[in-house]
Amino acid sequence: MKSILFTFSFIVLVACSNNDNVKSNPYIPNYSFNTGGLININLPEYSQLQFSGNHVILSTYGFKGVVLYYVGGNQYTAYELTDPNHVPSSCSLLSVEGVIATCGCDDGNSYDILTGSMREGTTGGYTLKPYLVEVSGNIIRVYNN
Repeated sequence: MKSILFTFSFIVLVACSNNDNVKSNPYIPNYSFNTGGLININLPEYSQLQFSGNHVILSTYGFKGVVLYYVGGNQYTAYELTDPNHVPSSCSLLSVEGVIATCGCDDGNSYDILTGSMREGTTGGYTLKPYLVEVSGNIIRVYNN
């Protein structure tokens, strides 16, 4: 019985550490950052995050900026604001309208900022680069290890 449990644990450990669904994006460097306690939803510049369906752009974090979106309840999403399917350029910066982030390049790639997924017609094989979000009362911390 112990050997079966050990074998099962080993298989799960190996399967979790070798995830083929996660691709390393060659266009977006993996910068480490941490907003710490700077995002307080009681401050005027972040107060829209008290209402679901709103977002803020954190232009000084991430590679080219981060979009922080309030889903509702205690749920927020945060994604890199550069198109993951382009070499970084002036047109690859994403603009956000509602829950859709769109690049300014000729192909008009677009992504859902709720899930990070590509929308129909988007070219390439990469979804938006997600960042970690932690909520503690009125303070939101966005970070990347």
